[in-house]
Amino acid sequence: QVQLVESGGGLVQAGGSLRLSCAASGRTFMSYSMGWFRQAPGKEREFVATTAWTGRGNSYYGDLSDSVKGRFSISRDNAKNSLYLQMNSLKPEDTAVYYCAAGPNYSSTSAGRTSSTYPYWGQGTQVTVSS
Repeated sequence: QVQLVESGGGLVQAGGSLRLSCAASGRTFMSYSMGWFRQAPGKEREFVATTAWTGRGNSYYGDLSDSVKGRFSISRDNAKNSLYLQMNSLKPEDTAVYYCAAGPNYSSTSAGRTSSTYPYWGQGTQVTVSS
């Protein structure tokens, strides 16, 4: 069982930045695939970013949705069992509840972007971007 706790959400003006953190339990964090998803009011949950171990040393694969490429970045600190989402140049349309997710490694890009790939989820943290 993996427990995930997000933090770092809040209210920010358009153009501002936030850094979300996700603290994970578990002894094998380095081998988990990790993802960030978000859900805006009245909309379905959508993929934001993912990172997964390539199986080679300390090499990790990363992927971002087209809507956040160039503005967001995903990173992880395995020593701290933590996942991060750095969000820059925030827009009002980035307003949503952001969820951290964890699961076994996946074998395709599409799987990494799919919420059902991840059996473990945090409770979410609210990000609100004002115009």
